[in-house]
Amino acid sequence: MILSDPEWQAVLLSLKVSSIAVLFSLPFGVLMAWILVRCRFPGKSLLDSLIHLPLVLPPVVVGYLLLIGLGRRGVIGQVLYDWFGFSFAFSWRGAALASAVIAFPLMVRAIRLALEAVDPRLEQAARTLGAGRWRVFFTITLPLTLPGVIVGTVLAFARSLGEFGATITFVSNIPDETRTLPLAMFTLIETPGAEGAAARLCIIAIALALISLLMSEWLARWGRKRMGA
Repeated sequence: MILSDPEWQAVLLSLKVSSIAVLFSLPFGVLMAWILVRCRFPGKSLLDSLIHLPLVLPPVVVGYLLLIGLGRRGVIGQVLYDWFGFSFAFSWRGAALASAVIAFPLMVRAIRLALEAVDPRLEQAARTLGAGRWRVFFTITLPLTLPGVIVGTVLAFARSLGEFGATITFVSNIPDETRTLPLAMFTLIETPGAEGAAARLCIIAIALALISLLMSEWLARWGRKRMGA
């Protein structure tokens, strides 16, 4: 299957955007999962709802909220642009941010389920033996949660590859800059005579999603076997 240069650019941009989205959101995903499982405080249910809100909101709404908040004339975006000359709007960085926000609930949920399965008594025993909070987390909690972290990371990556609504609303559909795989397919579908190119990208999208899911399952099994060994 031979792809044209614009099609390759869309595929490579999608991989870049999804990788960066997952890389920067993973530490926050682990932190939020730990807070939801191990901490008790007023407003915990509200925080949980806010984290999972992108799962039930239309992606276009998420993109619009990002636009009014982080666009060049947004509440936060104008400060970033005026003070630092940095902007998320109409750039691949904004596409990565939109993908991260949409995929974040899936990551947190997978890590949270794994963290809930970790026996708190193991952490308490380590604390009584003199281990500090951070040492307990990095030597006991995080290794035992590793399968869930892996699954959450891969699922978030797969979800980022398919992000469309928030991306096109927040950063538009700019060739070589924000035109990821889903946006390229959308453009080709609306272009007369481009059915073949759209079909090729569709096959690639299905293949990438399937590979991600299979990899997620394999890595989860590998992690469980390693922890058991």
